[in-house]
Amino acid sequence: MSPREDAEAMMREALAAAGAAPDGDVPIGAVVLGPDGTELARAVNRREADHDPTAHAEILALRAAAAVHGDGWRLSGCTLVVTVEPCAMCAGAIALARISSVVFGAFEPKTGAVGSQWDLLRDPRQQHRPEVLGGVLAQEAADLLEDFFAARREGGDSG
Repeated sequence: MSPREDAEAMMREALAAAGAAPDGDVPIGAVVLGPDGTELARAVNRREADHDPTAHAEILALRAAAAVHGDGWRLSGCTLVVTVEPCAMCAGAIALARISSVVFGAFEPKTGAVGSQWDLLRDPRQQHRPEVLGGVLAQEAADLLEDFFAARREGGDSG
């Protein structure tokens, strides 16, 4: 399997996770894989369900992975796969967790912090800079978001 095929296979897992998002939450999925490719954790966006502004899929997946891997919080050698480009908060957490690589699906032109608005993870001033591969199955990831927001508009919820 090529690296791109590997990335697509990993993204399919994140897309599957996104499908389990609670009603009312934006369907974003994240999966953390260990250095050997074993899944350590998966999570979905739960901001609305948990009434928690930090309950992004990436943050929840990092927390769960850190509980089962590494030296308590470092996720060196691990890969984070997420359906949408991480925001600034999530990019900061990714760097602090020492994730080795990030794979994401859809670019987020309004709040993306891994290439769209900012590029926090590859900023040369950062102590830790993971490898980043963006745009993997981007249309499939974008379709999830478009369908979600279209349904909200049809339902009269502008949230």
